[in-house]
Amino acid sequence: MSGSGKGAPKGGPQGKRPAPPQGRPRTGSRVAAIQALFQSEQTGEAAETVLDQFVRHRIGPDAGGFEDGRVPLADVPLFAELVRGVARQGDLLDEIVGGHLAGDWTVVRLDPVLRALLRAAAFELSSGTQPPARVVINEYMDIAHGFFSGEEPRFANGVLDAMARSLRAPEFQR
Repeated sequence: MSGSGKGAPKGGPQGKRPAPPQGRPRTGSRVAAIQALFQSEQTGEAAETVLDQFVRHRIGPDAGGFEDGRVPLADVPLFAELVRGVARQGDLLDEIVGGHLAGDWTVVRLDPVLRALLRAAAFELSSGTQPPARVVINEYMDIAHGFFSGEEPRFANGVLDAMARSLRAPEFQR
């Protein structure tokens, strides 16, 4: 799922960003976290630096619109938890994601936006039992469809489902 043109991001950090549905600040937090994680990886800036930039300039009612890469509606504590958690547990999360990739896929080979999305989802799935795994999958799938128009959402769905069934097995035994 690298930038080969086929299945290129429609809303990746260089293009139009997905807008979370109105009234869904937790979704907004996840969108902002993916954007911040992408920015941190691409620029080499520390997660805390990027987190601060987002809180000051991209999140909140005065931040502007989605088309400008802003997320007016976001739960800042969740956003910060996701960015810090992924930064702190990056190697472990890459092991989790990598362990659920098929064939010759590696975490490094993934599109950087997809990599940020899967890392954030892996963090949420491995950090407890809330929200429920199916909610995590649905949230990240909504976001994947906002960022990508190619095969990436289907690819993400397979990885998310496999991670959830592995990390939260009891939720799938009901």
